[in-house]
Amino acid sequence: MRSKTIAVWLALLGGTLGLHRLYLKGLGNIPAWLHLLPTSLGVFGLERFMVLGQDDHLAWLLMPLLGLMIAQAMLHAIVYGLTPDERWAERFAQPVQASGWGAVLGVIAALLIGATVLMSSIAFGVQKLFEWELEPAPATAAVQGASRDTA
Repeated sequence: MRSKTIAVWLALLGGTLGLHRLYLKGLGNIPAWLHLLPTSLGVFGLERFMVLGQDDHLAWLLMPLLGLMIAQAMLHAIVYGLTPDERWAERFAQPVQASGWGAVLGVIAALLIGATVLMSSIAFGVQKLFEWELEPAPATAAVQGASRDTA
């Protein structure tokens, strides 16, 4: 028996680690185990950001990975929660059981968290990309300084 409510809440609370996929498809599910790499890299980027500050290029490259992993987990929670009970029962060859308010509350939480994290990750990543693009290269700054001195 695969409970839709449990799947929603596993995606909500442990989806970045693939717990929802392990629950639904078993321990042999390779994509579930692949969740660990980008989540770990994103957490590493967040740690670097906390220690080294916002000017660390590796941190701002890795942190959006964590945001995207959280957003995809929330998307899974929303999809699971909005799947009709009959279709859920068909998919897992089990009798139909009503999911109740637990799944609905999980979907609401996933929508709030997912939208916030996704928009924050996109905004942070694009801001840092533009800052990096506009930052003059060291060689260019030295050449510009030398040309001002000779003029």
